[in-house]
Amino acid sequence: MSMDLPTLSGRPRTPDEALAALREGNRRFVEGRPTGPRRDVSRLRETAPGQAPFAAFLGCADSRVPVELIFDQGFGDLFVARLAGNVATSEAIASLEFGAAVLGTKVVYVLGHSSCGAVTATMQGEPVPGQISTLFQHIRPAVRAAGDDLDAAIRENVRNQAILLAEASPVIAGLVREGKLKVAGGVFDLATGIVEPVEV
Repeated sequence: MSMDLPTLSGRPRTPDEALAALREGNRRFVEGRPTGPRRDVSRLRETAPGQAPFAAFLGCADSRVPVELIFDQGFGDLFVARLAGNVATSEAIASLEFGAAVLGTKVVYVLGHSSCGAVTATMQGEPVPGQISTLFQHIRPAVRAAGDDLDAAIRENVRNQAILLAEASPVIAGLVREGKLKVAGGVFDLATGIVEPVEV
């Protein structure tokens, strides 16, 4: 599967450049001076024929974690899959593989956040309605490793999901081996806005 990627000025060309752009965007956001780049209708029209995001994200569905705002990015910059608990389900992996292999993202980034409800619910282990508990199987290894420490469980969950993406997906693993892609992770602090990196 291939497609022509639009040539967009200023797009990071390497995984390191992509990570640097994300760090700088989060710094602008935290300092209260976001530039709000590429968020107008003209940018939307520019990207209408095709997209060339420089980073792909597996983020939590939490309404307080809008990935583009946190990293001060705009239309066409980020390819984002969001599920409660930022868990690497097969559907999420497929989406991120598409971002990396077809759209050419330079980074696959797992983004957790403080006070994550999915991790908290997994720790509590109480009955929940519907299919919510299907998330727990993905988060339990992190909870077991962290014990009663919610913050440690959130970090460990980010690490586990990132390692799963880096090792279990042959598409992503191949791009990492070739130096075309990096898998990274971080935790967004709801109180400060800072994204703290998690070693993967």
